[in-house]
Amino acid sequence: MKRFIMHSFLKPEKVDEYVSLHANTWPEILDLIKKTNIQNYSISIRGTELYTYFEYVGDDYEKDMQIQADSEIMQKWWTHTKPCFLYHDKGQYYDDLQEIFYLE
Repeated sequence: MKRFIMHSFLKPEKVDEYVSLHANTWPEILDLIKKTNIQNYSISIRGTELYTYFEYVGDDYEKDMQIQADSEIMQKWWTHTKPCFLYHDKGQYYDDLQEIFYLE
């Protein structure tokens, strides 16, 4: 298992929309996330900053992320979520954070 922690920024005027989208995440998106070996997925917000955590339990992360990216439902989901990000015009959504401590 590999843990991922990411940080990102939303456009201030899009915060409510982004929160609403995730309060009503489409079941097909949830199924796709699970089918591509993601578990314990959470998104937290403070102001316009997002902190995302998930665990990858598969054998080929790149392949599973490509399956997500290639799926029609994820493409549709992203038409709603990606424009909410501050740096959408640059195609930058998340910065990976380096884990420096973990206690199981």
